[in-house]
Amino acid sequence: MDAFTAGLLQRIRATESDLTMARETGDDFLAEVEQAELDDLHRLAAEHGVQLGATRV
Repeated sequence: MDAFTAGLLQRIRATESDLTMARETGDDFLAEVEQAELDDLHRLAAEHGVQLGATRV
């Protein structure tokens, strides 16, 4: 796995964690921000052929 892929997957995991925390604490604004970030990361992964498997929230 190259550095780009590893970094992207790490960012996705961190964003998923942040999104879960925002939802659990009822922070709707932060949840929207994190979801938008996650959507962007998934788009970036798709554009570069990075397989995500079951990482979607």
